[in-house]
Amino acid sequence: MSNNMVYERVHDNMLLLGLNNAESILDNWLSSSLERDLPVIEILDHLLEQEVSIRRESAIRTRLKISGIPVKKYLKDFDFDFQKSIDRKVIDELRTLRFINNRENLIMLGAPGVGKTHIAIGLGMEAIEAGFSVYFINSAEMISRLKTSSDRGNLEKKLKTLNKYKLLIIDEIGYLPMDLEASNLFFRLISMRYEHGSTIFTSNKSYGEWGEIFGDPVIATAILDRILHHSVTLNIKGDSYRLKKRMKMGLLPRKEEVSSVNLK
Repeated sequence: MSNNMVYERVHDNMLLLGLNNAESILDNWLSSSLERDLPVIEILDHLLEQEVSIRRESAIRTRLKISGIPVKKYLKDFDFDFQKSIDRKVIDELRTLRFINNRENLIMLGAPGVGKTHIAIGLGMEAIEAGFSVYFINSAEMISRLKTSSDRGNLEKKLKTLNKYKLLIIDEIGYLPMDLEASNLFFRLISMRYEHGSTIFTSNKSYGEWGEIFGDPVIATAILDRILHHSVTLNIKGDSYRLKKRMKMGLLPRKEEVSSVNLK
């Protein structure tokens, strides 16, 4: 068989196998490798490495698009020196993503603006890069969608869709109170995900106030019982990042300035 026939067959087979990226760089890499007298195994290694790298990047973009994450936030950009109440050892352990493999939950409690959503999204981004399916949704928006699905008779389908993600991030629990229907829908989702998937919750309310959120202490207890069984809680006690930025811009008085005024 002539070299030309082998050359054409290699191109054709690479395309048939879906190795489109490797096929597109084959000619240039062959020319370069011949000049450097590289062994065949190194040529093959480079082509496969490039194919895997590009496929991985494509898969990450797809998972990110599906995730519903509103804005990219990374843990490397989080100012842990500003929020000293956060134990860095706990964050380092969470970043291993073992909690996802173990189907454990993470609950972050704290006042508005302390960085709960930033950390939740940061962990979500790292989970996406590691190959996990992730979905981010605001609590109120999630309840609205579940109610709509219930009215249309396809609630089970919607619940199964939310349950399929390895990591579900439910943001801002407690900013708006839930009626009885909403509380029951929330309970059904939590029950479905219990010991089947990991969920990150962010809330501005302490656990003692969750009875007010769900309008029924019995439902709240049942929800917390399932959430907390396998979980980590981060209670963030600190100032708001947004207020910090506004103080830097001179839009708000600094703490020492407020204290000075109060002393006069």
